[in-house]
Amino acid sequence: MNNPSSALLDIRHLSAGFSIEGNYYRAVDDVSLRLLPGQVLGVVGESGCGKSVMSLSIMKLLPKKVSRMDSGEIWFDGSNLMNLSESELLKLRGSDIGMVFQEPMTALNPVFTIGYQIEEVLENHLVMSKKERRKRSIELLRSVGIPHAERIVGEYPHQLSGGMRQRVMIAMAIACNPKLLIADEPTTALDVTIQAQIIELLKDIQQQRGMSMILITHDLGVVAEMADTVAVMYAGQIVEQGHVTQIFYEPKHPYLQLLLQSLPRLDEEQERLKSISGIVPSLVHMPRTGCRFAGRCPSASDDCRRLTPQLANAGGGHYVRCLNFSACVPTAREEETV
Repeated sequence: MNNPSSALLDIRHLSAGFSIEGNYYRAVDDVSLRLLPGQVLGVVGESGCGKSVMSLSIMKLLPKKVSRMDSGEIWFDGSNLMNLSESELLKLRGSDIGMVFQEPMTALNPVFTIGYQIEEVLENHLVMSKKERRKRSIELLRSVGIPHAERIVGEYPHQLSGGMRQRVMIAMAIACNPKLLIADEPTTALDVTIQAQIIELLKDIQQQRGMSMILITHDLGVVAEMADTVAVMYAGQIVEQGHVTQIFYEPKHPYLQLLLQSLPRLDEEQERLKSISGIVPSLVHMPRTGCRFAGRCPSASDDCRRLTPQLANAGGGHYVRCLNFSACVPTAREEETV
């Protein structure tokens, strides 16, 4: 059966989680997403909301001993990835789907040179001689802004800075011209200047190659600059999704409204930063019924704690998971700036 959707990636009702001390907990709960060819999807949310688990589920890279994918379908370019064998998935990873992981120092192998690791990707997916692979590796390093690429191919990950290692990861991810690039928190642990350079690099690569991209981040500013559509996650669920302009100019879920209120503003003087009271529910203490944000929401009613909201169509491709989204205009608690 072929995917009838025109989307390059179509995730339908995906649920996945982990076994902890004999009990199973869902980290991703009924997530559905669509990504068109050449489109950038931003996935935002706090740490622990399920963003990375969702991305690893697409690649089917969750640790098999402690995790499982309960339900759902992941359609990519006409094939349901849930039905592919491991050998078929190996061909797909790195060729049609590339991934930039959070921390390049742990993603790169410390005992092999940079050149060896890029050439390994090329050898697994393309028919090239050793000389051609070395030449291509140098070209890839240059394309991601690494100077002295002829020397860098012979160096090891620990000899490079964090920003340079992340550029190497990007070079490996785009080595086979994938149709989809997944960037999972690509600027984690980098200083602000290097973060801006990496984001600009990803933006240029996406536009030049016309590839689709999933950008996973907690930085709303990055999403506003790069994304076409946005999915906002909270406690394993998508609570709001839509076009980037809808997300930033017509936010409807209280969680997103509060997130946007908490951002520092350049157009007004602020002595205090706004914040959201409470904490995200842990995986092992997730509410079984009701809205998962109810405990932190200033507009929550008894129904919000009793009834479980579903994603509702707010019009124009804008969806929100809130029982009273049209009436919710919460205000954030203020805290002194540190």
